[in-house]
This record gives sequence, structure tokens and C-alpha cells, in this order.
Amino acid sequence: MTDNKANLAIAQKHLDAWLTAELEVTTHQSYTIGSRSLTKANLSEIRKQIQFWQNEIAKLKNLEKRRGRNRVFQVIPRDL
Repeated sequence: MTDNKANLAIAQKHLDAWLTAELEVTTHQSYTIGSRSLTKANLSEIRKQIQFWQNEIAKLKNLEKRRGRNRVFQVIPRDL
């Protein structure tokens, strides 16, 4: 279980970094000097990465909650 907590901490760190990147890009995405312009990053790609890391964190938290086990139920249909 310690490995899961380490992975969760790493995933949270990545998510925090991507959220910071999104904030930076939304406030200063591009600028122009004379006839040249520079764009820092693609906002849609950053948002995809944020969604990815949010999903990873949700998976890791679910594993922690269920102690790494998936629950399987067997259903037998009966005609009474």
C-alpha cells in the first residue's frame, strides 16, 4: 500500500504542475515583439493532461479505498 501512496503523491504533483501551467498560459499565452510572436503552449493539450492526471488520481484513490481489490458479484437470473 505504501507504493500506492507514493504514486498518488507523484500524480498529485503532476496535476499541480499542469494546473500551474494552465494558469500561466491563460494569463500570458503569447506575446509579440516587433514582427515576431511567441506562443508558450497549447492550452488544449494542457487541459488534456489535467484531465489525465485527475483520472489517475481518482483511480489511485479508488484503489486505496478498496485496498487494491475489485469487487465481483455473480448474478444468477431466475424465472420464478
